[in-house]
Amino acid sequence: MSQLNIDFKETIPVGQLGIIPLQSSWELGKKVNEYIVSWRKERESAHSGNILFENYKQDTYIIDAKCSRFGSGEAKGTINESIRGKDLYLIVDVTNYNIEYKLCGHMNRMSPDDHYSDLKRLIAAASGKARRINVIMPFLYESRQHKRTARESLDCALALQELMSMGVENIITFDAHDPRVQNAIPMSGFESIQPNYQFIKALFHSVKDLTVDSDHMMIISPDEGAMTRAVYYANVLGIDMGMFYKRRDYSRVVDGRNPIVAHEFLGASVEGKDVVIIDDMISSGESMLDTARELKKRKANRVFVASTFGLFTNGLAAFDKAYEEGTISKILTTNCIYQSPELLSRPYYVNVDLSKYIALLIDSLNHDHSISELLDPNEKIHKLLNKYNNHEI
Repeated sequence: MSQLNIDFKETIPVGQLGIIPLQSSWELGKKVNEYIVSWRKERESAHSGNILFENYKQDTYIIDAKCSRFGSGEAKGTINESIRGKDLYLIVDVTNYNIEYKLCGHMNRMSPDDHYSDLKRLIAAASGKARRINVIMPFLYESRQHKRTARESLDCALALQELMSMGVENIITFDAHDPRVQNAIPMSGFESIQPNYQFIKALFHSVKDLTVDSDHMMIISPDEGAMTRAVYYANVLGIDMGMFYKRRDYSRVVDGRNPIVAHEFLGASVEGKDVVIIDDMISSGESMLDTARELKKRKANRVFVASTFGLFTNGLAAFDKAYEEGTISKILTTNCIYQSPELLSRPYYVNVDLSKYIALLIDSLNHDHSISELLDPNEKIHKLLNKYNNHEI
């Protein structure tokens, strides 16, 4: 298992590593732990005699911790082993709707609020004994409520400030809906990471006959909010991009938002080209599927959808139909949030595994090592593109 070109030989850890995957991220946490265990068993260090390397190589770095609930729905967080002096990494998926608990005799599904509360409970259980507390929250809690447009709450900013007041030093998230929300905690550690390399790698491995040039391929932003992502992909792959913008009916509110009236397109012709729609999340999927249909009307060849978070809040029926009709060819989302067995079984679905990437981030941060190489994959993408064009993948 390679670890890029990061050299850990001359660095020492901040403290003994401890990983606490909450129930919502248990499967992801296990994979992350397995990578780090394997790497550290093979690793030698120039400072191995340092006291900070005591218990450096372990069979597991997962800390025994849990959140248990009373019949009333109230809960408590418990850490069942010593965490004194440890560098703790808590991993939580606030979107995992598949976990249930009993509430006054009724089964209740956990909401983002429940997951966030469990995270705070375990931070509180640490009681200031850990050397450092870091939170890995792939889908940033309440990140869709990141700005004020009326007399309304600023939930994401409040949550970030609350975590920092509890002693959290670093927050790692992926593809924040608007990374400017970090302005709420300007003196604290916050990283919104783009898994660009992982998406391109997964696309190349799942589709063998792409021609990556401006005559045959194009990147599409489904709205103005995804422009930055689309521009990056287009530049790094050396192809064109186009953008849709949504005309909305601001006189009505449906399901908490103004309904879309029409999708308008800006960009070169997509006729005969394979297109990749890039966005941060698929919620109901309505916007993505509308964009795919508009592209097909403009005679696009194959349509691939790449999104960091696949929420699929309205189920998969609409995507199944779009696949059967040939509107979409592949959907790529990551495993950093819950994936239902139904989703994983779909022939059009491609799972973008981020467990190794998260393991590298944790391993690097535990050594106080720069993560610049992990955050800027430009060189790696170019190497990958050359391999793909030379049919080495």
